[in-house]
Amino acid sequence: MTKNERARSRSAARLAAVQALYQLEMEQTPLPQLIAEFHQHRLGATIEGDEYADAETGFFDDVVKGVAARRAEIDTLIAARLAQGWNLDRLDRPMRQILRAGTYELIARADVPVGSVISEYVDVAHAFYDRKETAFVNGLLDAVAKDVRR
Repeated sequence: MTKNERARSRSAARLAAVQALYQLEMEQTPLPQLIAEFHQHRLGATIEGDEYADAETGFFDDVVKGVAARRAEIDTLIAARLAQGWNLDRLDRPMRQILRAGTYELIARADVPVGSVISEYVDVAHAFYDRKETAFVNGLLDAVAKDVRR
C-alpha cells in the first residue's frame, strides 16, 4: 500500500468511525455487533449508489473501541475546553463524535502527528458542517492537543 493509499484508507476509517460512534450513541447497538456490521456492510461497500471508500479496518476498530473504552476521560478533556456555560450535551451528536474520535487519537495514537489528527477531523467535520463548525473542531482539538501532547 502506498503512502497516499494508506492516507485515504485512514481518512475513510475516521469518517466511518464517527458514523459508527454516532450510531452507537443513537441506537445503543452492542459494540461487537456494531463493528461487525460496519466491517460487513459499510467499509468499502456501495450502498444506495454511494460508494464507501476502503477503510483501514484495524484503525477503524481502534478508534471506535478506544472512544468507547475511554469515553469518560475523553469527555472530560473536551468539556474542559468548551466555553463557560457549555457542556457536551449542548453539542449535537455528530459534533460530539468528531471531537471524541479526534481526542482519542490525540491521547492514544502518538504515532499520528497532531497536525494530521486535527486536519483529518476538520475534513470529517466538512462532511457534516459549514465553516463555522469546522473552525470550532480545529480550535478545540488544538487546545486538547496542547493539554495532552507536551
